[in-house]
Amino acid sequence: MKPKPTIGVQSPEIYLPRQGVDLKKWAVVACDQYTAQPEYWEQVAAFVGESPSTLKLIFPEVYLNAPDMPQRIAAIQETMKNYLNEGILEAHEGMIYVERSSDGKTRHGLMLCLDLERYDYHRGTTSLIRPTEGTIVERIAPRVQIRQNAVLEVPHILVLIDDPQQTVIEPITRQKDTLKKLYETELMFGGGFLEGYALSPAIEEEVFSALEHLAQPNAFAHRYGVDEETPVLLFAVGDGNHSLATAKAVWEQLKSQAGVDHPARYALVEIENVHDTGIIFEPIHRLLFGVKKKISQALQEAFGESFHLQTVSTQAEMVARVKEGQTGQQTFGLIFGGESLTFAIAEIYKPTSNLAVGTLQTFLDQFLAQKGAESIDYIHGEEALVHLSTSPGRVGFYLPAMSKHALFETVIRDGVLPRKTFSMGEAHEKRYYMEARRILP
Repeated sequence: MKPKPTIGVQSPEIYLPRQGVDLKKWAVVACDQYTAQPEYWEQVAAFVGESPSTLKLIFPEVYLNAPDMPQRIAAIQETMKNYLNEGILEAHEGMIYVERSSDGKTRHGLMLCLDLERYDYHRGTTSLIRPTEGTIVERIAPRVQIRQNAVLEVPHILVLIDDPQQTVIEPITRQKDTLKKLYETELMFGGGFLEGYALSPAIEEEVFSALEHLAQPNAFAHRYGVDEETPVLLFAVGDGNHSLATAKAVWEQLKSQAGVDHPARYALVEIENVHDTGIIFEPIHRLLFGVKKKISQALQEAFGESFHLQTVSTQAEMVARVKEGQTGQQTFGLIFGGESLTFAIAEIYKPTSNLAVGTLQTFLDQFLAQKGAESIDYIHGEEALVHLSTSPGRVGFYLPAMSKHALFETVIRDGVLPRKTFSMGEAHEKRYYMEARRILP
């Protein structure tokens, strides 16, 4: 396991399922997906049955408030030990090149470890590895319970690099046919296709060199038009922000007695180039449950004359209007549940944030604090939002997507984005668990 502390990375030892394990049942989607759809996870459990699966190594967040949470955590930690003791997981030394195909797009990634000493999730951070959105500290606590005594980490974290010249990952893609294939599988429930390849030590050295070049202060300053004293941002967390923050929190608890070489100092992630054509930034929509106050009136009171609400006739019209937008204003859609769905367009001419999601989230935080609704969830995908908005007492908020090319510069200049600003694909396009890594000796 070779570390490169100057760029905060390490070549990892990765555990993969042994030959003969049904990989379609092994690989399940990220635990923070389908949080308002328990029926999805019930279908996964039925499909997996008694087969070895990462379903038994993770905690689907739809169950975070379930009364049997302690028993679930204990079962996960015991299964991790069993999979190691029974040889269901086998060690592989070095980085893995990953390709994921879904919905006609292919993403290209690289599995490696990030040094948690070079990462900070607190607001205002200038660390080498940074979140792209605000971290909700309260959401870390239950995840810490899961990770604290776990012998393995099974990551769904996607971390972005800004490599417009395509020097880190793309050269590996071009020589994929010369690499040893480690796994390939179709993914369950329309998740697409996944394959992974071993990297030679020579290719790993090329990766290190390319990352070091991206991290040079003069190259960084030139790329973003900032002075050379500006702290370098090399890695920006795209998906799994709270999972990486949990790894950091656990490491901070351990480090005083564990020593600098403890495996928990590092976190296994997949890095991807934000310029990869397979990466699409999707908006993350909002859904209120148990709405008690009239949303339109609350919006009018919050934004005054700068707010305009207009009912539209169809879902398609709402979506088109939001995507079209207008210069000088922010636009988002509303979906009112009940006997029949009602679609509307909200326009704000004097927004309180640079992005519509920031303006809306500030309003929703206040609305919830004033007991205007019982709870909120964050929904991936237009159709899922519309479907989940149908019940009485619910209101959905359909948001526009942000440009992925603005991500790094925005974080460098303005700091982290409002939480749940964007998603790298819809729910079924999220990372599926395949690799594991030992984090306790």
